[in-house]
Amino acid sequence: MDTYLVTGGAGFIGSDFIRYLFERYGDDIKVINFDKLTYAGNLENLKSVETRENYRFIKADICDREAVYGVFESEDIDFVVNFAAESHVDRSIMDPEAFVRTNILGTQVLLDAARNCWITKAGTKEGRRFIQVSTDEVYGTLGSEGFFTEETPPDPRSPYSASKASADMLVKAYYHTYGLPVNITRCSNNYGPCQFPEKLIPLMINNALCHRGLPVYGDGRQVRDWLYVRDHSRAIDLVACKAKPGETYNIGGHNEKKNIEMVRTIIKTLRTMTKDDTISEELIKHVTDRPGHDRRYAIDPGKITGELGWLPETSFEEGIEVTVSWYMDNRNWLENVTSGEYRDYYRRMYGGQTP
Repeated sequence: MDTYLVTGGAGFIGSDFIRYLFERYGDDIKVINFDKLTYAGNLENLKSVETRENYRFIKADICDREAVYGVFESEDIDFVVNFAAESHVDRSIMDPEAFVRTNILGTQVLLDAARNCWITKAGTKEGRRFIQVSTDEVYGTLGSEGFFTEETPPDPRSPYSASKASADMLVKAYYHTYGLPVNITRCSNNYGPCQFPEKLIPLMINNALCHRGLPVYGDGRQVRDWLYVRDHSRAIDLVACKAKPGETYNIGGHNEKKNIEMVRTIIKTLRTMTKDDTISEELIKHVTDRPGHDRRYAIDPGKITGELGWLPETSFEEGIEVTVSWYMDNRNWLENVTSGEYRDYYRRMYGGQTP
């Protein structure tokens, strides 16, 4: 039985990955969910698996060396999949230190724990793998043409992307210095159910359902490459099981959308589903652009397709309909996660409007 240590497993992508693992492997694996439960972590995302005998939750910080080492001492870990991260660019501009601590120092703690456990005098234990889940934002920004490849030099433009790029460099260093079996994945923007509504798509869905303003940075013509979260989970699983150690893989769907185009799509989809004509483009509110806002991201996934056979299975049209429907059907979830500390943050960022 393979044992997975999934850090940040109560978050948006981490929880989808855990659900995916159990759907695919059932009782043939064990999953340990190691999560600090910050504002973006939510155990409601894992209600469907929480009673399984082969699932264990540990509330702890990846920067807590004693807690991390304790897991490796008590469990025979085969895979580490590191989703744990501070990930919101706006927050990184307000508080860079938190991003340096979690994204860089926390990754180092995990790497040290894996190295101490997996690398012995007899050599590296077989079947082990450390997967660092990174982001296309480490590459910086693109012009109107071209794509990020695995050979694109990192050029981060925000404290968030700089912290993720730094963590990636640590992971590569542990591979070259110690022979730790690692891989790095860099994905484009994810969307789907259970995403915390500080990110574009769930923020717009939530605000539109509440007939509140839809804040759009600048002219809204920033371009992002969108990928449905389950396709990301499948890709990570393929990398963990089939990739050559030391390799980096870009994961994207060739699905570029301008932010303003995405907002208009959400409005149109909601109007169709709710029959509510007051959900309209009149709700759009252009706000001051954030500092260092990258203009365009776009990923070339040719390497993971060619080497591992991965392709996205969910079209944007299908994925956005499923996503909007999920948030409409889970208004209590939205209310729960947008209470308290998040409301205070939102007021500071968007001039007094609550989500």
